[in-house]
Amino acid sequence: MPQEPFNILVVDDEPLNLEIISELLSDPRYRLRCVQDGIQAWEVLQGSGVDFDLIVLDRMMPGIDGIELLARIRSDRRFADIPVIMQTAVSHPSDVLEGIHRGAYYYLTKPYEHDMLTAVVGAAIEFRAKQKGLRRRLSDVHDVFAHMRQALFEFVSLVEARQLAFFLAKLCPAPEVAVIGLAELMVNAVEHGNLEIGFQEKGRLSMEGRWTAEIERRLSLPPYRDRVATVSFERGPQWIRFRVRDQGNGFDWREYLEMSPDRAFEMHGRGIAMAKALTFKDLTYEDGGREAVGTIPLNG
Repeated sequence: MPQEPFNILVVDDEPLNLEIISELLSDPRYRLRCVQDGIQAWEVLQGSGVDFDLIVLDRMMPGIDGIELLARIRSDRRFADIPVIMQTAVSHPSDVLEGIHRGAYYYLTKPYEHDMLTAVVGAAIEFRAKQKGLRRRLSDVHDVFAHMRQALFEFVSLVEARQLAFFLAKLCPAPEVAVIGLAELMVNAVEHGNLEIGFQEKGRLSMEGRWTAEIERRLSLPPYRDRVATVSFERGPQWIRFRVRDQGNGFDWREYLEMSPDRAFEMHGRGIAMAKALTFKDLTYEDGGREAVGTIPLNG
């Protein structure tokens, strides 16, 4: 069965900008809906019946501006997890930080460069596709495990990490939210922990189209092939706690718990911050960054 196009809502008060974006994103993989202000955008989100996969949002608009519309989107459960790319001619760190705090994890500066626009949109759409795929597979887990109180699992590959994320998310109050953060932490334990691929190296490999091949290559090489990651599950009276541990060299995790304006324009480096924002009430790291500890409350 052919892949359905990804639905993208583009919001900009300048008709020329809408025309440019429509031309640059002319791709059978994408189905665009373009509107010229925040009021129209909010009406389309609420009443069109379309499940949008991405919103490309202008920051400066009359009436409801991009920041206000973003706040509405993030406060509504129907739309809260849709990736949003904030497009702006203002890239001062304080302005970028305001957007990040409201939930814009992707940024795009005007005037548009074709390669940058397609790369940012591609990264956000890839995240959305993985997100929807994880949620579809939640139904594969049997409810019999809902009474589990404690468990420990090992995993080596990205496939194993995602399979375990499906299973463990089913044990949480909101599986469709839990699976996103769990998968991010567990994939990170493989990629950046056990396989020791750093932030800059991942960026270079991704731009060269060699990221997946490098993951497979390292999984077969010493010392990486002998490393395992673990995830433990513990249920308390008021919470569920996960511990994701790798056998890498550790990292300075503090700068990744929150999105930084310096990384807002990068194609990666937002997974831990998104896991914290979307899934975990508390998220921290221990043992020099080798163990992530995330807590989910059982009662909201």
